[in-house]
Amino acid sequence: MIDPFGRAITYLRVSVTDRCDLRCVYCMAEDMTFLPKADLLSLEELERVCSAFVDLGVRKLRITGGEPLVRKNVLGLFENLGRHLKSGALDELTLTTNGNRLPEYADALRAAGVKRVNVSLDSLDSGRFKDITRWGDHGKVLNGIRAAKAAGLKIKINTVAMRGVNEDEFNDLVAWCGDEGFDLVFIETMPMGDIDGDRTDQYLPLSLVRANLSQRWTLDSIADNTGGPARYTRCAETGGRVGFITPMTHNFCESCNRVRLTCTGTLYMCLGQDDAADLRAPMRASEGNELLNQAIREAITRKPKGHDFIIDRRHNKPAVGRHMSVTGG
Repeated sequence: MIDPFGRAITYLRVSVTDRCDLRCVYCMAEDMTFLPKADLLSLEELERVCSAFVDLGVRKLRITGGEPLVRKNVLGLFENLGRHLKSGALDELTLTTNGNRLPEYADALRAAGVKRVNVSLDSLDSGRFKDITRWGDHGKVLNGIRAAKAAGLKIKINTVAMRGVNEDEFNDLVAWCGDEGFDLVFIETMPMGDIDGDRTDQYLPLSLVRANLSQRWTLDSIADNTGGPARYTRCAETGGRVGFITPMTHNFCESCNRVRLTCTGTLYMCLGQDDAADLRAPMRASEGNELLNQAIREAITRKPKGHDFIIDRRHNKPAVGRHMSVTGG
């Protein structure tokens, strides 16, 4: 699948639920209204549409949420999609999680063919972690990370950089991830969804974060690529990788190879645009995939060159109205 700008679409991110057992301040409002369960694709339908994308050339699948591990029987989806790894049609099956349920699922995920996970962790301080997540248990997440490591999963820690919230912890995060053998990726806060708070005051450009980190650490740019938007450095002192995802200060649109499927079967060709395609209707209209494949190919022809993200300090409105949890990260 080639989009209008010559980019091969090889990466599908799939939200299996908009629900989550945390309420991170940059992601959700505290009092969320979730989708009716009847609106969600079944796990069988999610497997079918993922498999259709694999047949069309997708080489990487990332399962997201919300929190994907709160979806009932979601392990079966991983197990069934694992057949594409065994056949060689798929290079990687992975997920992004808040870590809460990794003690329960880590070994089974590894057995299903998952080799690495991204864990969202914005603070090493238990009190601050609770403030950011509103009701998260820091110890529980750390136990989940330990379980994933024990299961043989490679771990990437995702940290949203927020001015006045966690910027005093970045050196500690680099040191901790280096000691544990984890990759660390800093992410700029993105203007998505109507949340309870002023995101403009939290915005922290990662160019500044990297400059501050460089006062203590030697960060050498490297060409490593895990298929996503992060630009990586190697920390000479720890040997670990430190990455930066910069949708605001330096977008990564020119190399975008991703599309995103929601749990209702809506395909977004760009995280920062509202144009979307309905895949649920064509999938349910026929037992075969001809209509589904046609809808996917048509959607790819509409993939835009880039997103419209901007921090609007005048109006304090999100650039995109839907929450990150709806789109799938």
